[in-house]
Amino acid sequence: MHDTAAFAGLDREGLAALHTRIAPHFRRREARERARRYLGGLLGHVERKNGWQLAEALGEGGPQGMQRLLNAADWDREAVRDELRTYVLEHLADERSGVLVIDETGFVKKGTKSAGVARQYSGTAGRRENQQIGVFLLYASDRGAAFIDRGLYLPDEWMGDAERREEARIPAQVGFATKGELARALLARTFAAGVPARWVVGDTVYSGDEVRRWLEGQGRSYVLAVPSTHGIWTRAHQQTVEHVVQHQVPADAWVRLSAGAGSQGPRWYDWACLHLPYATPAGKAQWLGCWLVAASPIPVSWPTTECLDRSTRRSPRWCGWRGGAGPSRKASSRPKARWGWTSTRCAATTPGTDTSRSPSWPMPTSRSLA
Repeated sequence: MHDTAAFAGLDREGLAALHTRIAPHFRRREARERARRYLGGLLGHVERKNGWQLAEALGEGGPQGMQRLLNAADWDREAVRDELRTYVLEHLADERSGVLVIDETGFVKKGTKSAGVARQYSGTAGRRENQQIGVFLLYASDRGAAFIDRGLYLPDEWMGDAERREEARIPAQVGFATKGELARALLARTFAAGVPARWVVGDTVYSGDEVRRWLEGQGRSYVLAVPSTHGIWTRAHQQTVEHVVQHQVPADAWVRLSAGAGSQGPRWYDWACLHLPYATPAGKAQWLGCWLVAASPIPVSWPTTECLDRSTRRSPRWCGWRGGAGPSRKASSRPKARWGWTSTRCAATTPGTDTSRSPSWPMPTSRSLA
């Protein structure tokens, strides 16, 4: 059998200790042992985390045992999730730099039996595919990052098909929820557990009122991407983000900062920040942040974010991440860009088996805009 225990400093003793914590949530001894082996496989160096390859890496003759653990074994999945969150926080929690990242990931499938599978778009595939989509919540800090919660998105076509839902073991009480509503549920559980996080970040899927206004009601600071067509109210009329940035951000407002090291070296961006004239609670403010890919050899896009924070800062330290500062751009050197939006993917390692049933769903210079 391959040595699958070594993962990011988690040796065999560490894996055994982790298994001891979650073991009480599995009713049968066989399931507890299978969970230990499955966890070792997920944390190992198997190229694809599906039932066949995990079984092969663990010296088993077929995927049936792994599949049975996920779609038939009796264990408390929510209790294991809560134990995972506690474990992650013991190692990574940091009130100063903690961030909650909400994002979705697609799992391409060939069949129609997996819970929630349908032809739908995801950034993972980059197009419409037959796939499941999960909404995931990740905790990140200066100490590291790990997933702490998940929710399966059920397309509307599944709502009225009782036979299909029963076959996929989707509880009758589970109704339709948008991705934004799933995100709110994940965040609400996390806030209730007292997870220390200064920011919530996400892409345009989660920048609608159902998440943004809810976060404001919770008194939470956020950075959420919005498309260039997003409307902003200024001077008693609405303008798109594209128009505002084109006409109201001076060329000398851009500051070059690094978003960290990439595979090709430092990832340089040009940043600017506009204060939005929106009513906010005391000590809070809303900003429109925008950035350009600097010195990029490929056509660039201009993502935008909207955030809620306390004070004006020349160097944007959103989300607790520290980028290396670079020289301010001169007015004559403002780069050109094509409009659009992008998002930073938060791709999960693909866990689970070939068919995932519902019970086992895997885990700058600032300017004021008057």
